[in-house]
Amino acid sequence: MTEVRWDGGVRSLTAGQERETCPLVVLLPGLGAMGYLVDTLAACGRWTSSFLLDVPGFGRRPPRPCPPEVPAIAATVAGWLDLVAGDRPVVLVGHSTAAQAALHVAVDRPGRVRALVLMGPTFPPEQRRFPPLARACLRDLPRENIGLVPAVLPYYLRGGVDLARMVRSAQRDRPEDVIPAVRCPTLLVRGVHDTFAHQEWLDRLTAAARDGWSVTAPGAHTFPFRRGELTGELIARAAHRAGLTVHPDRSW
Repeated sequence: MTEVRWDGGVRSLTAGQERETCPLVVLLPGLGAMGYLVDTLAACGRWTSSFLLDVPGFGRRPPRPCPPEVPAIAATVAGWLDLVAGDRPVVLVGHSTAAQAALHVAVDRPGRVRALVLMGPTFPPEQRRFPPLARACLRDLPRENIGLVPAVLPYYLRGGVDLARMVRSAQRDRPEDVIPAVRCPTLLVRGVHDTFAHQEWLDRLTAAARDGWSVTAPGAHTFPFRRGELTGELIARAAHRAGLTVHPDRSW
């Protein structure tokens, strides 16, 4: 069951029950579109309390909790963790542009973020200009699930021109310079047909991480959509690798 919760001005969808021995799972959506990660939230909620944060706030009308830029989103998420997580360890999961924000949070809150999952991390250097980024988009779109449109369109419509501001902020960010400072185990995942997070880029980020490993999943850039069981399992495995307790039913 998914519920709406407010903490410190940030709206979130929540699933699962709090288990004292298990970490919190916190999901950050790419380009502020929460809809395609709801089934991943539900899967994580089967073994621990999980949150899908509405940042920068495209899930409702303004006012928004933060500007639509990577540094502001990261600062807002870090503050939310301080308010909500308490002493519990966190598995932080970011997809697409939110993977970039998640990287900054992991560096800023090393004592809280005990495992990091970067799904489809954007943007490789060549896509930090609009023509190559547009070409990557045109190659990716035909491989996406058509059901993705109603899952993300309402968020994009509410985001409006701020979507471009968010993309531009992500293009200015340099994940390759941030990831070496992450102290926790880091799982990087890409869809096999993802043209934004291509294999060479994923390999480069994985090699730069202190404790990084990578997995290729079915699908294109938004591979988590309707693959909640798969993504939930990957997140649980990342928690296990970090030495965190997962649901007793799980063992590897």
